[in-house]
Amino acid sequence: MSGHHAHPSAVGATGERVPALRRWLRAHRLAGLIVPHADEHQSEFIPACAERLRWLTGFSGSAGTAVILAEQAALFVDGRYTVQATAEVDPGLFEIRHSITQPLCHWLEAHLPSGGRLGYDPWLHTERQVKALEEACARASGRAAAVAVNPLDTLWTDRPPAPMAAIDVLGDAETGQSALDKRTHIAATLRQAGEDAAILNAPDSIAWLLNIRGGDVSYTPVALAFAILHADGAVALFVDPRKLTPAVERHLGAGVVLEPPEALTAALDRLGANRKTVRIDPDGTPFAIVRRLRQAGARLSVGTDPCVLPKAIKNTVEQAGIRSAHVRDGAALTRFLAWLDGRATTGGLDEVTAAERLAAFRAADSRYRGPSFPTISAAGPHGAIVHYRPTAASNRRLALGTLYLVDSGGQYRDGTTDVTRTVAIGSPSADMRRHFTLVLKGHIALATVRFPKGTTGAQLDALARHALWQQGLDYDHGTGHGVGCYLSVHEGPQRISKLPNSAALAAGMVVSNEPGYYRRDSYGIRIENLVLVQHAPAPAGAELELLAFETLTLAPIDRALIDPALLSSAEIGWLDAYHARVAKVLTPLLDAATADWLRAATRPLALERQERFSGAVRNG
Repeated sequence: MSGHHAHPSAVGATGERVPALRRWLRAHRLAGLIVPHADEHQSEFIPACAERLRWLTGFSGSAGTAVILAEQAALFVDGRYTVQATAEVDPGLFEIRHSITQPLCHWLEAHLPSGGRLGYDPWLHTERQVKALEEACARASGRAAAVAVNPLDTLWTDRPPAPMAAIDVLGDAETGQSALDKRTHIAATLRQAGEDAAILNAPDSIAWLLNIRGGDVSYTPVALAFAILHADGAVALFVDPRKLTPAVERHLGAGVVLEPPEALTAALDRLGANRKTVRIDPDGTPFAIVRRLRQAGARLSVGTDPCVLPKAIKNTVEQAGIRSAHVRDGAALTRFLAWLDGRATTGGLDEVTAAERLAAFRAADSRYRGPSFPTISAAGPHGAIVHYRPTAASNRRLALGTLYLVDSGGQYRDGTTDVTRTVAIGSPSADMRRHFTLVLKGHIALATVRFPKGTTGAQLDALARHALWQQGLDYDHGTGHGVGCYLSVHEGPQRISKLPNSAALAAGMVVSNEPGYYRRDSYGIRIENLVLVQHAPAPAGAELELLAFETLTLAPIDRALIDPALLSSAEIGWLDAYHARVAKVLTPLLDAATADWLRAATRPLALERQERFSGAVRNG
């Protein structure tokens, strides 16, 4: 997968790279350098040429920041990656810090020498991030200093080239709205806000707006580019011409001016010279662009990327495509679960083999374009590492009496999927069944809720945690994230989380429903379906407009892990109805043996409970 391979270099292994960087810093009179896991687009998944943090430290996670000073260096990662960072990074070079409980700014205040200049690359930080750096440096009596050239790009002599994947076009029949209509609509929102233009640097926003897709990064089908959307609906697209074909140029049409990436600076200067009011997103626009606009004389309007909300609200064509993708994805996952059930009890199966087999089942679909994120294939204690990813070194067997957690997803031409199932390998313990059922209760509570229009995900989050909280348990991650349509598997502005969020859930949004429970060094449990926000029918006497969730994901939930005694009749009713739907929709797509397996896997719990009760009465 691009962006995650180690690249040998003339500078040598990480042990030689840090001293080489320190020599560069001394020569340029800098006290240190900050190195984030980021590219110019502030993307989650970045190309191989932007993996500077990995090149310098050895850390391969998708979020983290390093600070290198003359005598000390530290790597800051969140709770998902502390175990991984400790395994991958030389402790003699970097101390590992928890980015939440031991924040970077506090460390800088304690360690940056008085009068020291901390270097940063203005393309890899937003203005908000630069402001926080400047304040931390000031408290240490130092200052933050933008570097004209990122030193790592100089030292990394065999740095991979920038990706040049060809751009692909989506037709109006696939997107439900032409690029011209989208441009016209978004431009109208700029005019209403009194803005002349908006800077678009998020590749998924550009892909959505122009109905194009690309292959420049792993997992998200986007082309790396910048764009300026003008209030008259015209777009300047700054993209390497090698990614374009005549078909793409015809698709984009006269309203989209194509320019090479190096022309962006002059375009920003023109906006400034003409005193234009330009929207910048404080959480997404690189500081280098903000600074250039300000220096050129532009008026800056701070606001959200104007594509974010319309992109999140899927139209009817997109919704139909997403449903179709989930049916085919569910069939692939069911084939995998049946295959797993037939082999896991032998004790010879491992995490890597299982992940490869699941990928092969998905790849049989002609509309499949690859995984939507790195598959989490986690056996036993690895399941308790929330973002675990199997490697040759960590590969673990699926042993009897343990749990196996698989969190995976696919990119299809008509939709993006993300699903987690936790499966018992052999006979589960009473604790496993209890914890799983508590997670399932939270999952059902969220799946069945009706809520008033204007409700945010933060207001629903407690529903998914309620059953766990009653037992003094919880999980340390969000309950739900937005998902794109053949775009990013992590999409805003919506989310379901303890963290405050001002974005209301709106009809047409897709979000995950994924409560979990993790027992350190033992097992992890997560049940994840994607759901679509829909208008709910109003009950008699209703005074509010109500919304509800339609469950999109179709795959059986492991009945061996359910303790029916902990479920209410209504919860059993939901599960049985869900399983009946899974069986009805998927069976026509399956071979006879898999269909038989699915029939058993979706057998009604209510029936089982009834049989158990009848047996007890007979024996009593």
